[in-house]
Amino acid sequence: MSADLTFGSVPPFYREVYEILCPNQEQVDEDLLVNLLLKSSLPRATITQIWDAVDNKSGFVNRNGLYKALALTALAQNGKTIHDKLLESYAGQELPKPSLGDLGDLRTTSVKLRREKNPNILGYNYRELCDLDAIKVELMPEKKGIILKHVEYEVTSRNYKTTVLRRYNDFFAFQEMLMLRFPYRLVPRLPPKKMMGANREFIEQRRKSLRRFCNLVARHPKMYDDKLVKFFLTFSGSDMTNKIKEVFRGIPDEFMTSNLASKAKELVPMDTQQQIQNSKEHMRMLYNGVTKMKDISEKLVMRATGYACDMLQFGQELSSFSNDATSVSAWATGRSETWHHLKKGFKHLSVEYAALGDKAAQEAGDTDSEVVEKLCLFQDLLLAYKDLNDRHEKGVLNDHQRAIAKMGSYKKKRMSATVNTAPEAGTVEQLEQKILEQESQIANMENRNYFSLHCLQMETQLIHANLEILYDVLGEMAVIQAKSHSEIGKVWSEIKPIVDNLHGRDNSRPNSPTRTSPIGSPMTSSGGGLPM
Repeated sequence: MSADLTFGSVPPFYREVYEILCPNQEQVDEDLLVNLLLKSSLPRATITQIWDAVDNKSGFVNRNGLYKALALTALAQNGKTIHDKLLESYAGQELPKPSLGDLGDLRTTSVKLRREKNPNILGYNYRELCDLDAIKVELMPEKKGIILKHVEYEVTSRNYKTTVLRRYNDFFAFQEMLMLRFPYRLVPRLPPKKMMGANREFIEQRRKSLRRFCNLVARHPKMYDDKLVKFFLTFSGSDMTNKIKEVFRGIPDEFMTSNLASKAKELVPMDTQQQIQNSKEHMRMLYNGVTKMKDISEKLVMRATGYACDMLQFGQELSSFSNDATSVSAWATGRSETWHHLKKGFKHLSVEYAALGDKAAQEAGDTDSEVVEKLCLFQDLLLAYKDLNDRHEKGVLNDHQRAIAKMGSYKKKRMSATVNTAPEAGTVEQLEQKILEQESQIANMENRNYFSLHCLQMETQLIHANLEILYDVLGEMAVIQAKSHSEIGKVWSEIKPIVDNLHGRDNSRPNSPTRTSPIGSPMTSSGGGLPM
């Protein structure tokens, strides 16, 4: 019964549904279309008829087939019976719109299904990763312990709509559990713990680092909705450090719970090792470049901060001049009124210089939060990628190689025991049993190795998805610098007429100022001696 849609005009709603199901303009998957039809609340028998009407026996339908299915669904909801010529009456008319409820969950289902169908494609862009969650980490007032003061952090999750209090040791325990749960994923580093003499600057930098740590975890496609992450972001009880270890002690790692573990070998392309080496070189280059960009951006912050302090201090000195109460008589000034005019102008100028300081301070703050912090976030991600590669090489790959070597040793012993003219009773049987056990371990390690390689590919794609951070960095830098230069330039333009008015003589200096001789006789600046 399958046929193309040849009657009626397509309403905008149809195109909206197609864009939800197929954002990349591909064909509509059978499972996805069935999910869509089930939203119509039609009887199963009717849905089957609609599917038969558009099914081309390939497991998917094209755009035309989707539009036809939508039209038939709308008509079935209006009590029409599905048949071949049902749509012919809509020649030249707009096709009917079906009732499918809220399309928001359809979008979620569509995205999820596409990712499941393509396990070797991450399927997330940077904006979608950011939408998973946003974590705020704020300092709480210091509390005094028995011996030392300790710092608490207020951790707020947008996704879970929760705010909890955490100490540094809680983050440390959380990371430890993450490493056990997700050994083949990007687990960020934590900032160092400074036991003594932690100044305000150190505490603030650590707060920012903990915020980056939380956001990278909460925006990871495999971690953000895991029970471990949810527990850390929502548990409000006491003794978090011990509680999280107690609840998740013995938690199986991702390999043990993933439905991809058993078919991991099929997911690893033949050239994976070469691709990993290429990616490591690329990530190393990125890390070096991002580190230099971060250092330069930090210098921009320091220069803007220094400029702000200088302008503020300059203005304070002008303000001090304006408030000077020292007695200055005509004996000192002669006929000059310069100091009188300057004092009046200094008061206005001090305000303008304070404004310069404010603008520069704003530039420093914006650059730090929108440029430096985002570069630090990406730098943390690249460091986590390096750590992941090290774990793969020193961990599962090394374990696999040791297990194979151990198997070889058992086989040599079995061979020696077999050819021995008088082998000990049970020796060969024991070696056979050990070989079987070792073969099972090797098979498990091989699967782990392939799963680790698959995860490495996905984590590499995660780095590339986060590369869009650099778009934000460049855009924010351009906006911040343009705004700051414009506003500071405007203030300087406002300062110029104030300076011009300081002279108090219709904004003009005398063309040939007079000065006084040592004996008090006036002389012109052009004269060469005493008047005759």
